[in-house]
Amino acid sequence: MSVYDCQNPEERSAGLDEAVNALGRGALAVIPTDTVYGIAADAFDPRAVAALLATKGRGRQMPPPVLVGSPETLDGLATEVPGVVRDLVKAFWPGPLTIICLAQPSLAWDLGDTDGTVALRMPADETALALLRRTGPLAVSSANLSGQPSATTAAQAVAYFGDKVAVYLDAGHAGGGVASTIVDATAERLTILRQGALSRAELAAVAPELAEDEAAEQPAADGEAASGDGVGGSAAEPAASESASRPAADDAAAEVPTGEGDAPR
Repeated sequence: MSVYDCQNPEERSAGLDEAVNALGRGALAVIPTDTVYGIAADAFDPRAVAALLATKGRGRQMPPPVLVGSPETLDGLATEVPGVVRDLVKAFWPGPLTIICLAQPSLAWDLGDTDGTVALRMPADETALALLRRTGPLAVSSANLSGQPSATTAAQAVAYFGDKVAVYLDAGHAGGGVASTIVDATAERLTILRQGALSRAELAAVAPELAEDEAAEQPAADGEAASGDGVGGSAAEPAASESASRPAADDAAAEVPTGEGDAPR
């Protein structure tokens, strides 16, 4: 287990190198995001994703969201993306918006019981983005044990996971500590599953149909809840609804299950 101070340029560089190596061999890493810290695995390594879920103490019914390093990755991972979703991505990525989309059916991954969906987010954190641009998409759930508050510091994540995680990237106190807002784009109309760092009004300014969404979405929380993960996500872990019909949006992702629960939010 190694902890790198990413506020120190030299340590940050060494930490990113080690995180890339660890993730590439199927190990886990804890990374900062603009919401909370997230626990990350290679999204295309089923054993690594299974290890992530086991380390958090959750099952396949709460799949992690996926964090990406650029908006262009959206089309590689999702299909049938509505124009309004592209408008939201343009306005709020990178940032605390997790979007649940239909996953590309050809993807060779196993995130859990996703029912053909994926929760995606691009975090507004330079360390996370630097890592994602080298590794590609990562399965990232909020850094906490299931049912416990999401870690907002690397030290809290170390206390949760210890040497079960190979590399910790410590960038100080995480962003705002509030999970991402989760929007479900898999049905005919967009739905807010969890209202987090972005308000309904902010989203409705870009996607007016959300102003009329009267669903009782779950508020973001510091533990697992109704709609997704704190990181998510992609996933707070926060909120998640526990249906297995969609992937969890975790936050580091906050998560929403969609398994719902960020991505790191």
